[in-house]
Amino acid sequence: MAEPAAKKSKTERPKVVLAYSGGLDTSTILVWMIEKGFDVICYCADVGQLGEDFAAVTEKAMRCGAIKVYIEDLKEDFVVNYVYEAVKANAIYESRYLLGTSLARPCITKRQIEIAQKEGAKYVAHGATGKGNDQVRFEMGAQALDATITTIAPWRDPEFLEKFKGRTDLLNYAAENNIPVDATPKANYSVDENLFHTSFESGMLEDPMTPPDKSMWKMTVDPTDAPDVGERIRIEFAKGVPVKATGADGAVKTDPLEIFMYLNERAGANGVGRLDIVENRFVGIKSRGCYETPAGTVLREAHLDLEGITLDREVVRIRDRLSAEFATLAYNGFWFAPEMELVRHSLDFVQRHVNGAVEIELYKGNVIIKGRESPNALYSADLASMDIDDGGALFDYNPADSQGFIKINSTRLKAYFNMTSKLGAAEES
Repeated sequence: MAEPAAKKSKTERPKVVLAYSGGLDTSTILVWMIEKGFDVICYCADVGQLGEDFAAVTEKAMRCGAIKVYIEDLKEDFVVNYVYEAVKANAIYESRYLLGTSLARPCITKRQIEIAQKEGAKYVAHGATGKGNDQVRFEMGAQALDATITTIAPWRDPEFLEKFKGRTDLLNYAAENNIPVDATPKANYSVDENLFHTSFESGMLEDPMTPPDKSMWKMTVDPTDAPDVGERIRIEFAKGVPVKATGADGAVKTDPLEIFMYLNERAGANGVGRLDIVENRFVGIKSRGCYETPAGTVLREAHLDLEGITLDREVVRIRDRLSAEFATLAYNGFWFAPEMELVRHSLDFVQRHVNGAVEIELYKGNVIIKGRESPNALYSADLASMDIDDGGALFDYNPADSQGFIKINSTRLKAYFNMTSKLGAAEES
């Protein structure tokens, strides 16, 4: 980590570590908190935001009055300890959302608390709104990691809300306090970025019938504009984690972060990973969001396919429940909860034999499985073959045994049908 920019505080004032983006909202919060008597330490997490100028973020924070600025490169930590945990879990919220924002928040919060502890700060702050999930994720994580540190949430503070009723108030305050404002026209939606995904919501997107602008997307090309020829990639896994990616272009990636960034690039170039949904926030509000998660989409499909050849049927049934639990806990902000620890340890056990390779083809927004292999495969071609009567040399399987199997399993169905038939006859009489 680079040494943080700093200047000496003139007086002993309470310290607060502010999660800072350099945007209008958090810059306003920075100056407002200084007015309220805090020494503000700004912290900006690099989790792979596209085109972010962290030098400019640092300069702006210092100009606005921060006593110190931390720019923390968390990209590898994010991929290895959060994204790949979700890959192992096949994590997906409400059967559609791959949790891009949800996974970044505990990663960001953990480092924020570590900085607060290092600096002797008794407060942390964030710019999340009072209607979203992020306030819950940030604060639940902070409480779990250090309950002696208090979180300040300006967008829930009555005085702050009274002063800033909209963007016009923020801009007026910025002009009065010499806060630099980006002259670029503001998009009619909000954007949250990290290397796992980009999310778009609010503004024009609050109307669920309004389609997203074609120019909005950042990580993926429009599937209709993607190449007319598919692209093959081989992905190798060890204990459920991707360890190697080999592309048709000759690229070979073995570093965890490089694997993920390569898959992002190639999947995005083929239009893979777009999603437009209405989801249920933990706070009880339905929200429309558009997401692009190229590498995450590819890895989930490949990982699921490899599990198909390596996991027992009943393990898969239980894994599905663990996967759903993982997704709900991550989405709702319970990353550091004991139940999440239990789920993650259980999934590690499940993933012991998920080793092997999957070959995929990327084509116009689709991930097409072309083949899979594993040294731990439970699949047997002889056992599955319709051309071999028994189970082959390794398995004692007699198709005639299926008759008894079917009879036993149909016993309860017969009993149920018998009961409902009597009810129907009684109702007719």
